[in-house]
Parts: sequence; C-alpha cells; structure tokens
Amino acid sequence: MSGIIRSFSVVASLLAFCLPFELAAQGREIVVGQVAPFSGPQAVTGRAIHAGVKLYVDHVNAQGGVRGMKIRLVTRDDAQQAAQTVALARELIAGESPVALIGTVGTTNLEALIADGVLQKSGVPLVGAVSGASSVIAGKNVFVIKASYHEEINRLFANLAGLGIKRVGLVYQDDALGQDVIAGADAVARSHGIELAARAGYPRNTVEVGEAVSAMVQAGPQVVLLGATTAAAIEFVRQYREGGGLAMLYGMSIIDTRQLLAKLGPDGARGFAFSVVLPLETQRTIALNLEYLRLRDQSKDADLSARSIEGFIAAKALVHALQSAAADGVPTPAAVVKNLQAMRKVDLGGFVLDFGQPGRSGSSYVDFAMLGDGGRVVQ
Repeated sequence: MSGIIRSFSVVASLLAFCLPFELAAQGREIVVGQVAPFSGPQAVTGRAIHAGVKLYVDHVNAQGGVRGMKIRLVTRDDAQQAAQTVALARELIAGESPVALIGTVGTTNLEALIADGVLQKSGVPLVGAVSGASSVIAGKNVFVIKASYHEEINRLFANLAGLGIKRVGLVYQDDALGQDVIAGADAVARSHGIELAARAGYPRNTVEVGEAVSAMVQAGPQVVLLGATTAAAIEFVRQYREGGGLAMLYGMSIIDTRQLLAKLGPDGARGFAFSVVLPLETQRTIALNLEYLRLRDQSKDADLSARSIEGFIAAKALVHALQSAAADGVPTPAAVVKNLQAMRKVDLGGFVLDFGQPGRSGSSYVDFAMLGDGGRVVQ
C-alpha cells in the first residue's frame, strides 16, 4: 500500500511540475506602456493609435491573453511635448516595469527619447514608433512598422515624373519631421527630374499655415507635397483652395484622411491624394484588414479612425514577439527585443514585417490613393 502511495506522490509531483504554462501563468500580467499625445493639437493621432492598439490587445485578452497572461496597457499623455515624452517614459518604465512601449507619436518626440538613452539603458523596446524619419528608424530598440518618409517621397517623385510633372512645392512642419521630409525630397528630386519650385514651413504643433498657403499660391507648382500633420494639413487644404490654389495636393501617410474628409466634406476633400503605407479599409482581400475591420465594427470606441490600423498592426507585431518571449514565464524586455529582431518576413495576414535589417523599417510597402467623388477612396 505504501508503494502505491509513494507512486501516487511521484505522479502528482510530476503533474504539478509539468502543469501547462497557461495554468501556471494565471494571475500574472504583461505590462505595455504608451506615451503619446492624448491632449493638444496632435491628440487626434495619439488617440487613434491608442484605439488601434487597444482594439487588438482587448481581442487577445478576450482569447485568454498571451500564454495565459493578460496584457495591461498603461498610458501617459505627453501633449506632444518632447520633454514630457522623455520624462513620462522614464517615469512609466521605473514605476510600471513594462516589457515594451508602443505607439509614441512624433519625430521630434521620438528623437528626444532616443537621444535621452532611456530605451537603451532600460532595454525596453518601443514598437510601432509613429514616424517614418530615418533618425527614428535607426534608433536603438526602436521598431517602425511602416515605410520610411524617404521611401514615400522617392516613390511619389518617380510616379510624378512618369506623368510628366516637373514642378513640386513642399510644405513642411518646421521641426524634425519637416527636416526629414526636406532631406528626402532633396535627395531624390534631381534623379527624377523634379524641381522643388517652392518650400514653406509652418510652426510645429500649430495650424498657422497662412504664410505657406501664400507661398504656394504665388509659386504656382503643379503639385504641392504636404509633409504636415493632420490638423495643419486640413487647414492648408482649406485655405489653399479658398485662395485659388490649383495644384494637385499630395499628403504624406501621417495625415488622417478620415479626419480630413470629415472636416472638409466630400467636395472640399475631393482630389486630395495621399501615400498609403498600411492597408486601406477598402482593401477587403487582405486578411489582416478583414480582422481589423471585423473587430472595429464590433467596437464602440469613438477614437478609432483611419490611423488606428497602425496601432493595431504594432500591437499584433508585439504580441507575435511576446508569444515566443513568454515561453518560459513572464517575458522580459530583453526577450521581447530578441524576438522582435528575429522577425524575418513574418506575414501578419497579408502585411509582411521584417526587422532583420538594422536601420530599416519593418516594411517598405508604398502605394497611393485619392479621395474621389463623395469621399470615395480611389487607388
């Protein structure tokens, strides 16, 4: 009898030791932080990115989490102030011990975060940094999921040259974002036979675009490229058209076209063209897009917009890395970085990410679309 008892004890011990990780992980959580503008002039972008992140995280948590562990999102509002981005990221990392940050917005803010060194010192990765600037893409522990601004501009100028368009005006936000757009345009304009007929900036975090409007109306380029954020772009389009501007308007991918359409109306937005670096809502053959649209349609989050899919994809990429990083327990930042760097041509459902080349973003996909009659998106 004692032998039977001893055998039972051994089996019980083995079963306890071999409990599935999902059961052992119950009660634990994975903390992910987001420092972004939830107030101020760029709040529309920060909230949209957060809504996309939350949409996917809520879905994962509803399915049981990552190997039994729920993801907890912790947010801080930097109001698009670079000093606040750094201070709040430091505070969040010290106080909450996140395994990763996600969806910080703005080239200047991200450059400040990289220069501060907090990501490198803590080992915490930032996934889905909302910028296509070369300086951000090259940042240590920073993972950008979309094509760079330079890739956008190169593709645009190649297309314009093919259409016989030679004179381009450049409107830019007067900060690190604008400087990267200028650098990208200067680098490729001559090779495509493009003349930068005029360039005009506007102050960061404002919609004071009147001088830029006057400069473009006076210069009369065939195309105006807007290296601008959403609110400023909307105001530029409004004032430029009211001022008699006739050029075709091209917006960078950072502009939320749904917001532009809502503010300007179908007639005011008609003819506005823009870069596409992530799946469009109209692309119903892409599995990732169908997943996003299905979950979005079930959500009541008013902050979900055209920019939200960027946050959604960033969250999906992070969860992909977390699944491997959590194989032996609650994942560490170092394990998350390792598994992000190991992502090679990972298909998230018709959208491929590859972080295998240092200094390059995870995607080089660039296409173009236009707002047509009734606000319909035409590719």
